[in-house]
Amino acid sequence: MSGGLLTACGSDAEPASSGGAAPGSTTVGGTVTFGSNYSDPSAKSAFAALTTAASAAVGAVDIRINTVDHNTFQQNITSYLQGTPDDLFTWFAGYRMQYFAAQGLAQPLDDVWEKIGGNFGEAAKKLSTGLDGHQYLVPLYNYPWVVFYSKSLFAKHGYTVPTTWDAYVALVKRMKSDGLIPIAFGDKDGWPALGTFDILNMRINGYDYHIKLLKHEIPWTDQGVYTVFQHWAELMPYVQSGANGRIWQDAVKSLESGAAGMMFQGSNQVAAQYVTDKADLADLDFFPFPAVDPKWGQDYMDAPTDGFMLSRKARNPAAAKAVLEYIGSGRAEAEYLKTDQWDVGLAKGLQVPTYNAVQQKSVAAISSCKAVAQFMDRDADPAMATAMISVIQKFIDDPSTGNIAALQKSAETQAKAIYT
Repeated sequence: MSGGLLTACGSDAEPASSGGAAPGSTTVGGTVTFGSNYSDPSAKSAFAALTTAASAAVGAVDIRINTVDHNTFQQNITSYLQGTPDDLFTWFAGYRMQYFAAQGLAQPLDDVWEKIGGNFGEAAKKLSTGLDGHQYLVPLYNYPWVVFYSKSLFAKHGYTVPTTWDAYVALVKRMKSDGLIPIAFGDKDGWPALGTFDILNMRINGYDYHIKLLKHEIPWTDQGVYTVFQHWAELMPYVQSGANGRIWQDAVKSLESGAAGMMFQGSNQVAAQYVTDKADLADLDFFPFPAVDPKWGQDYMDAPTDGFMLSRKARNPAAAKAVLEYIGSGRAEAEYLKTDQWDVGLAKGLQVPTYNAVQQKSVAAISSCKAVAQFMDRDADPAMATAMISVIQKFIDDPSTGNIAALQKSAETQAKAIYT
């Protein structure tokens, strides 16, 4: 592997046009390669616009993007970073960033953060900081995991947004009686269902319990985990069947067409798919997942943060850092969000006149939370997240009460081996 992850599944190399140096820009040059998992058409276009702007701002730098299918990128990230990686690569904040930093596969970015630190709040900096106290990521955006629905469909049937578990269950039953698929769902890729576990766990057991479980400070055989699966099993008769054989993009199409009433997923998947399909984005709306235990209400959600890292083997680190300095500015985020119509920026005081209703509501939803999680495959050891994909897919195939305890035991056995 040279300069990219794999020559498969849409991998390509795209030059981003360079331009003259902006006033006050860093004098660097040469080529900067960028490994990217922004493979969906809408995200790919937004990323291309960002790197074009970065090239023009830095000056005399040719940014070449090596795009690889999202899932392939994640599955091969370790071997990629150990081989001949690109200078920069797209990645995730929190534990997933810390893991590769601790492996010595990424370079610290403290000098970059000395210049961009004032652009971000303390929470964003913490999410970009490794276990050794150094910064390893420049964040770009985050996005909420929420329940999406069509405003026109809700109006047509007289549905109201549920805020409690009982109201949510009553709504899915009513939708089914109306001939709809109550909850669109696609889990062929494995990771989408992790979000449902996350939100049920936070709604039932709280944020602290959720994080402790993912660090294996609480066993997977705990009664709290059983209660999560019990609630999920209650929903399964109203979830789109055959989920393990369906990609999430096709589940979104069920929502778009009006065949499905709701879908719990990240905004950068649902809204981005609407943009790709040229569907009616103005008809799309969402609500935070309903409260289950009043003690926790709707205080928490998954709101993953994505950004960029510098590989340990970068061939042009000076120019790569100059690119990151630009990306870490409010100007860059605002420029990126002219094309991205689904994520929300992280820079302090960011003014984005191009935000649509979904993005404006996303900012408010995330801001109203007392704490946000980063998603199971980012908050847990990567091997444990992979193990849970298999466990949850087995649950989807058989959500019977008798199967839950066996799946918990399997999860705990694997956790003991992974976290020892």
